[in-house]
Amino acid sequence: MSETLSVTGLVATTPRHLVTQDGLPITSFRLASSQRRFDRTQNKWIDGETNWFTVTAFRQLAINSAGSINKGDRLVVAGKLRVRDWDNGERAGTSVEVEADSLGHDLTWGSSVFTRTVLVREADPDQDPDEPGDLEHDLVSAKKK
Repeated sequence: MSETLSVTGLVATTPRHLVTQDGLPITSFRLASSQRRFDRTQNKWIDGETNWFTVTAFRQLAINSAGSINKGDRLVVAGKLRVRDWDNGERAGTSVEVEADSLGHDLTWGSSVFTRTVLVREADPDQDPDEPGDLEHDLVSAKKK
């Protein structure tokens, strides 16, 4: 099963960042998402059940999130939902994962400062230097933005 969703929640574990042997950056953490509702009979806000997600980011999103996300942060996460049953012989359960396409701080709860990551490609020695795609052009384009 694969669905796209967005979810807000609290980062419940310290994000783990690793790079595979193939050079693929991965960052993952657990996200706790609880719904709140106002109970008119009690005249107060009540927390609903907590849903737990394992959020995984790959490539540049993994690199940027590793330096930006901390335990306790409130986030908005958008990505692909993966629900899997598992059984290790002793225990069985269901894993709910989100493969993040994008994520960011939930500004309902605070403010954030954005720093743009500028990717610089290496110059191709066979490419005409006046054509887009060379190192100098990429740096100039980044400065203009």
